[in-house]
Amino acid sequence: MKSSIKLIMKPKWDEIEKIRNKSSNFLVSQGISNNSIQALTMVISELVENSVKYGKFLSPKNTVIINIHIDENIVTTEVINPVDNTVFKHLKKLDKTIQWIRGFQNPLEAYTERLRVVSKKPLNDEDSGLGLVRIAYEGKAILDFFVSEDNFLNVSALSNS
Repeated sequence: MKSSIKLIMKPKWDEIEKIRNKSSNFLVSQGISNNSIQALTMVISELVENSVKYGKFLSPKNTVIINIHIDENIVTTEVINPVDNTVFKHLKKLDKTIQWIRGFQNPLEAYTERLRVVSKKPLNDEDSGLGLVRIAYEGKAILDFFVSEDNFLNVSALSNS
């Protein structure tokens, strides 16, 4: 079974729920199990939230693009947004976090370690850093990213359906 959907959203927080609903409906239409749909919807939500949070939307025409592709038992989610050279620090942290997660035998170990770190942070610290670890553990996904020549960040997650 090969199928895909492309969703486009304005980089606004209130648009994220619409994307959750559209992507969930698409996954349901593809016969994906309820447990997998919940996990995949979380993956999509986390990636889209990061996109809105860290993207550089300098023009009203700038959008977030979400591609969901199903091929056999693999679901690939790609979230694409514009960036500029001011996000270098974020991209470095993104790369470091993905490599850190990959360094564990099992994503549960990374998740548990991240929870330990977060539990020691002050309550007003809003940067938990849990999103990518949740994607790897709860979403059972492999994360990757690249920046295109025309300054678009493409973050992908490969999950079993």
